[in-house]
Amino acid sequence: MKITILYDNNANPGLKSGWGFSCLVDSRQKILFDTGDNGEKLMYNFEKLNIDPKSVDKVVLSHNHWDHVDGLEGFQRFNSKAKVVHPKAFSQTTEISPGIYSTGALGMLPKEQSLVAKAEKGNVVITGCAHPGLDKILQVAKKLGQVYAVLGGFHGFSKLDELEGIQLIGPCHCTQHKQQIKDKYPDEFVEIKVGSVVEI
Repeated sequence: MKITILYDNNANPGLKSGWGFSCLVDSRQKILFDTGDNGEKLMYNFEKLNIDPKSVDKVVLSHNHWDHVDGLEGFQRFNSKAKVVHPKAFSQTTEISPGIYSTGALGMLPKEQSLVAKAEKGNVVITGCAHPGLDKILQVAKKLGQVYAVLGGFHGFSKLDELEGIQLIGPCHCTQHKQQIKDKYPDEFVEIKVGSVVEI
């Protein structure tokens, strides 16, 4: 499984950053998770990273905030066939692709779904903003098996002990306590920005 970061507040040289998040999960199917806040920047990063937008099978939107959905229209100019999975599509954990699950809509408002992808080393949890609470998202993910990795926006999550035992931790986008997470888990911490690739 390969996860490529296509949109984030920070970017590697030659790529464009913006407020928001998007990544491509490349497993048995290719799933675009969120689309950032700007379709032009998103598609620029697609091109620079040599990823064909037409190869995407599904688009999963974590929640309906502008910084996660406003790039969708720009993406759909290049790929109008990819099925869009909206945040409220499922009320419970549901397999949306072979080995890849939506947590279902969690929290109050905004309702938000995260991805749980099964890999040989354990489950990989990918969050948009983690508005429902990263601890609650992890509780749902653990019902599917041991969590190996978690990455994405962690928002104001501060219960850092909940990350104990997770071997790869990649906070980005809206994470407020990134430095504290890095200090507590220096060996597990992975820097995430546009152009980052996580292979599991």
